[in-house]
Amino acid sequence: MMRPILYSFRRCPYAMRARLALDYAHIELELREVVLKHKPAHLRRISPKATVPVLQLSDHWLLDQSLDIMLWALSRNDPQRWWPTEPQAQVQALARIQYNDGRFKYWLDRYKYADRFPEHSQRYYRLQGEQWLRQLDRQLSQATWLGGQQPDLSDMALMPFVRQFAHVDPDWFAAAPYPHLRRWLEHLKASPAFARIMAKYPPYQPDDPVIVWPTDAITT
Repeated sequence: MMRPILYSFRRCPYAMRARLALDYAHIELELREVVLKHKPAHLRRISPKATVPVLQLSDHWLLDQSLDIMLWALSRNDPQRWWPTEPQAQVQALARIQYNDGRFKYWLDRYKYADRFPEHSQRYYRLQGEQWLRQLDRQLSQATWLGGQQPDLSDMALMPFVRQFAHVDPDWFAAAPYPHLRRWLEHLKASPAFARIMAKYPPYQPDDPVIVWPTDAITT
């Protein structure tokens, strides 16, 4: 049985959340860190859209959506019940992810790359994205995690995108009226799991030794 192969890019929020779930589920795999300007031929061959993350499970089975990778990992091992047992909680978690990946990501891209979208100011794009931040902060004022008192799939799926929004202007985010969201984000960023999934690896070259994830990180 082949070891799963993960094509990833360290800073991509979709790849981050896939790695968070794979790390949590203790899935051993071969990591292939991708340089987005020079995507490996094998990646382009098995996944025509050639976006990361891609998890190849066999010669005939791959997952090329980050949420599918997360759900697959949890189906293998979910010790803390990131995937809620109650159907209503499942629906709510997926609804949060759907809004994040749709409307919020739309404004996040325009806020981060405002020079590419001159129709409005960066402040305008930030204000649109803040509608979601405000909702998350309100939810986190009532519980430690988005789904309640225990982390669930949506916490891990949303965290890389909130982090990216915060990093556009760290000084603004540090003073923004979202204390509960900041607490949540800083807690996740400070976790050993996040440190593991953000370890650095050399870009994949076909002739290089296999990188077994997460044990072969660059330590210097």
